[in-house]
Amino acid sequence: MESKQVTISGAGLVGSLLSIYLAQKGHRIRIFERRLDPRKTLIDGGRSINLALSDRGWKALEGVGLEGEIRKMAIPMYRRVMHAVDGSLSFQPYGKEGQAIYSVSRAGLNAKLMDLAEKTGKVNIIFDQRCLDVDLHAAEAVFENQSSGERNYVKADLLFGADGAFSMVRGAMQKTDRFNYSQHYIEHAYKELTIPPGEDGKHLIEKEALHIWPRGNYMLIALPNLDGSFTCTLFFPHEGKPSFESIDTTEKARDFFSKVFPDALALMPDFDVDWEQNPISSLVIIRCFPWTSNNKVALIGDASHAIVPFYGQGMNCGFEDCTVLNQLMEKYGDDWYTIFGEFEKERKPNADAIADLAMRNFIEMRDLTGDEDFLFRKKIEGWFSAKHPDKWLPLYSMVTFSHIPYSEALAEGVRQDRIMDEIMKMPDINTNWQSVAVEEKILSLL
Repeated sequence: MESKQVTISGAGLVGSLLSIYLAQKGHRIRIFERRLDPRKTLIDGGRSINLALSDRGWKALEGVGLEGEIRKMAIPMYRRVMHAVDGSLSFQPYGKEGQAIYSVSRAGLNAKLMDLAEKTGKVNIIFDQRCLDVDLHAAEAVFENQSSGERNYVKADLLFGADGAFSMVRGAMQKTDRFNYSQHYIEHAYKELTIPPGEDGKHLIEKEALHIWPRGNYMLIALPNLDGSFTCTLFFPHEGKPSFESIDTTEKARDFFSKVFPDALALMPDFDVDWEQNPISSLVIIRCFPWTSNNKVALIGDASHAIVPFYGQGMNCGFEDCTVLNQLMEKYGDDWYTIFGEFEKERKPNADAIADLAMRNFIEMRDLTGDEDFLFRKKIEGWFSAKHPDKWLPLYSMVTFSHIPYSEALAEGVRQDRIMDEIMKMPDINTNWQSVAVEEKILSLL
């Protein structure tokens, strides 16, 4: 394989992982990152929703030999714990016994990936570099040192835009003919809060679980950290009542939490400080096509498919991009015309599907996880799946615990919904749900 000079814009999770895969193929990579080196600088908090690593992400990390090291800094979450207003709890396992999604620090994972990239000896990460312009035909980018103002004109054989939802590389592609692009801000935003560790450094609520306070049009979630704390995220409307607009003081926020999330508030001694200091951040869905240009430039990760975080698949999807691209490099060698063509053809429908699935899961998390009928429906699905694992894999498991393409999982999930709608109409379903009649009815509808 011919060694290429590669430029990557963005040293986030996907850009760093991509550089390792490219280095393993013998390419030479320069990554230009807008931030200062996060391994040396204290990054402002309040903007990072904890990551939930699942099978697709683990596969990508296995591909660069990093799985074992990351497992040491990841906490398994085996189930959802739903908190009602009165403090009562209900539970929903994520998969079969032993299956879990894993809470991991974004900053910690990014630092590990950067370290591994540099250890290859083929990756040079240059920080404090803002992308100003991109020449798609020449695969050339202009970066500016944000401290000195010095400009760097960087030409390469290949240029990857791994620079996130507001990608400058994609911005250049948007100016070309027949480039399709859409961005959609959902009505909800988020604010980060914290449940600190107890006096003994232990977690104050169940450690190996993702906690949800579902409240209809909004919700609070909490994911565990290694230090005994929980990172909490309030997903809340921008406008209306209640909303970030209507709850515009710390006093109003505290009063609201005391009524709607009382058990969570009791665990947040720094609530006032967190509410005042942590920003309100918007949530955007970005779709575009094509993802490549002139057989020299490609978008990857959020630059090509930013999604909302409600399926915990944003990072996993971006990591799967790297897995697929690596497989194509192994298959087609130096034929970048074919690699890029196959890459965007395969990944685009799956990126669209996970964007739809993430919004669907938001509704499930905020509206349905506390609903008895919903939990009962999932119970029937789990029972039937255990009896016929070759015929029924729940949608959540397809997305989270398999490598089934997202588009296929979505289509199957829609079909399963139609079947369960029929099952829930059966007489005496509440008492006869484990009967032969129910089993045969599902089999007949498959």
